[in-house]
Amino acid sequence: MLTVNWPMFFGLIAVCYLAINIVFALLYLAGGNCIENARPGSFFDVFFFSVQTMASIGYGAMYPVTSYANIIVTIEALVGLMALAMATGLMFARFSRPTARVIFSRRAVITPHNGVPTLMFRTANERDNRILEAQLRVSLLRYEVTLEGESMRRFYDMKLLRSQTPSFGLTWTVMHPIDQSSPLYGETPESLAEMEATLIITLVGIDETVSQTIHARHSYTASEILWDRRFVDMFHRKSDGSRIIDYSHFHDIK
Repeated sequence: MLTVNWPMFFGLIAVCYLAINIVFALLYLAGGNCIENARPGSFFDVFFFSVQTMASIGYGAMYPVTSYANIIVTIEALVGLMALAMATGLMFARFSRPTARVIFSRRAVITPHNGVPTLMFRTANERDNRILEAQLRVSLLRYEVTLEGESMRRFYDMKLLRSQTPSFGLTWTVMHPIDQSSPLYGETPESLAEMEATLIITLVGIDETVSQTIHARHSYTASEILWDRRFVDMFHRKSDGSRIIDYSHFHDIK
């Protein structure tokens, strides 16, 4: 309920609301003529009486006249209070929950940087404010076979040239040098595909406006890592000497 889109959220609330009223309408019908001024056997009359009861409207035209009906009304009033509290809490949680709105490049690349093969990918902040104390972590997930012949998944932490920034406002090119300490050292596109390697990226930071922690997650499979390729430069210099960022090249690779 917290992660579905708004139309789906309101749709689920409406379905639950109708379902609860239908259940109680059937209970009123089971009690016979227990609702004054309701037509005998009329589902619509008892359904709308259930709606009035749950919403505490109390028009007065229809009211319970038997002990059975009063017991059902008591139960429905309690259910209505709890349902209203839950719906209100979910609505508030959806409005108050900050969203990361962090995007990642569609592909990662491996290219030389200062003479060292380096894994790179881009991330950018789509928010109008900044993400403070942003910390990014990259792990390599791959399948390995033990000496006993058992297949298991292993996680390897990957050291980054810069894993955190005090203020994440625009873009961030994440770099991992593939030296002898790297889990990618000596690997090839074929070997990564064979071991079903996946890069797992997590980003954690603090929303500048509401001071709440936000999270973002992404992953790259072996087929989404391109070798001996580079990202297209997004920074351009205008005629007056100022520099701009062209986000239309965010995913472009040459």
